Parts: sequence; C-alpha cells; structure tokens
Amino acid sequence: MAHSAAPADPVRWGFLSTARINDRVLDGGVRDSEHVDVLAVAGRDRGRVEQYARERGIERAYAGYDAMLADPDVEAVYISLPNAMHAEWAERALQAGKHVLVEKTFSRRAADVERAFAAAAENDRLLMEGFMYRHNPQTLALRRLVDDGAIGALQTIRCAFRFPVDDPGDIRLSADLDGGSLMDLGTYCVNISRYLAGEPQRVFGEQVVDASGVDVRFAGTLVFASGAVAQFDDAVTLPPYAEIEVAGDGGSLFVDDPWLCRRPGIELRREDGVERIAVPEAASYQLEFENFGAAVRGEGPPLLGADDAIGQARTIEALYRSAADGHAVRLGAG
Repeated sequence: MAHSAAPADPVRWGFLSTARINDRVLDGGVRDSEHVDVLAVAGRDRGRVEQYARERGIERAYAGYDAMLADPDVEAVYISLPNAMHAEWAERALQAGKHVLVEKTFSRRAADVERAFAAAAENDRLLMEGFMYRHNPQTLALRRLVDDGAIGALQTIRCAFRFPVDDPGDIRLSADLDGGSLMDLGTYCVNISRYLAGEPQRVFGEQVVDASGVDVRFAGTLVFASGAVAQFDDAVTLPPYAEIEVAGDGGSLFVDDPWLCRRPGIELRREDGVERIAVPEAASYQLEFENFGAAVRGEGPPLLGADDAIGQARTIEALYRSAADGHAVRLGAG
C-alpha cells in the first residue's frame, strides 16, 4: 500500500506486528479505504518483515517495534501483538506520541488498561480497544431494537462463540501470552452482554484448562442491576459456532452471526410469528479504522472509550477469579 496523500487526508498507520489478523484487517476494507494509509509495519525479524511489507504493498518495514514508533510520519498504531504484550506496547506507543488502537482483548488485568488510558490522557493521545463488531450496523441495530422496547424489558442474554484451534503452537494456547478461550472468543460474549445490559454486578465462571495451562472451554454468567442475566459459553476445542439470543418479556432477538457479521440480519421472535429484520452488509474493520481515524482528525470521539475497555477488563478478570476460586465474584457497588 503506497504512501499517498488521498483527498480524505488519511491517517497514516503503523502495524505493530505481522500477526495473521492483520490480513483480515487489510482485506476487511482497510486496504481500500481512502481514509486509511497503512504506511509501516514492524516485526522482530528484518527479512521476514521486509518480505511481509513487499507482499502487502506497505511502504516501510521496521525490524523492531521501537524503530517504527520513532517514525514521525506514523500517526496511529494498530497493536495486534499477543494479549500479554498489549498493555506494555500501548503505553510505549502513547509515550512516543502515537494514537493507539489495541486489538481485543486489551488485557485480563484491569490495572493494565487503567494505566494505559492514564498514559493516553497524559500524552494527549487517543486509545481504543478493537472490538470491530461494535462498529457494524447489525450490532447497532440490535442495540436499537433492545432500547426501543422491541422485546419488552430485557431479561436474558444467551450467547456462544466456538472455534477449533488445533495447532499446539498457536499463541491462543499459550499461558505465557495470556491466551485462552475466554480471551479469544468469550470476550465477544462478555462485551456484547455488557453493551446491551450495562456493567454486571456479579459474575460466575467455570473453565476447563488443558495441559497448555489455558482455558480451552469457558462458561460464564453475568448478573446485572436490572435483574437481567447473561449466560455464555466459548471453546477452542469445538466446531465453529456463533449465536446470540436476547430475550425480554415481549419476545426475543436472534442473530446467528453476531461478531463476524458475514451473514447480517436479525430475527425478531414474538408469539405471533418471526420477523426478519434486514441489515446492510458492511466491512467492520474498515468502519473501525475509519471511526478511529475520524477521531484522530478531531471529527468526533472514538466509538469505544476508557469506560468500555476498563469495564471489559474488570469483568474478564472477575470471571477468571471466579473460575479459579469456585465462587461468584461481585463487581462495583452492587
């Protein structure tokens, strides 16, 4: 992707790592957006990162993350490193004067996220956690239907996200890198439940840990101040599966592709029948990068801010504590 001055005054990005998710981002509309200029990429191995940049048309390749952070032309950094490295490199990038988009999950420790947002404030930079599905019209429509009372008073959320990870060397199966099913898949279930119902007052978690030391299956319950309850399960040992049902006293909403949004659409189920609500197709990653870029240009706030990221980390942290201790964990003042 050649560096160019597009009419839209695109934000100049650097990708901190050569992770596989980068290609999903680039191919998910980011490569072709006139608002996004992926100028640089950084990796640990010079030969590999230079080849990576050539193959993807990225102008600048840096051997070492600090080297890219020193490039004054890079305005914003996308961090797609393993989970355990997110907070450290977010802080380093912020201190280097870069705006930062951190791929989910930011951290399993709330203190990490709080410290990173404090660094963002100190350096007058923007920081956002990258839940791309939150930018998709399907997600916004789901929230609007709940808020508008389409199903009456929200009472129950049930969701699942499963995907097999077969390679024992996959970073998602590394305890040292904060892998695990909850951090990779269940985090979406937690995030959408919080988005629809608010911050939980109490959580309970159960996990299955394999020889790698990470949870390969996780099930959780979130209880909210309204009395609504969310239940979810995730797994990296089962065939692909994803869905959410949001139920109220007047009906329910069902989505069978709630996070990747490749088959957009929502079913409104009531006693008198099922209504299929069409949702336009959209490139979630493109919308995410363009939203953040607009914020960098002073055209509005990022969609997701500190409260959302810190609340996510607190909930994840509490779920792991509950799974380890065998007891429900209370959050906040509730």
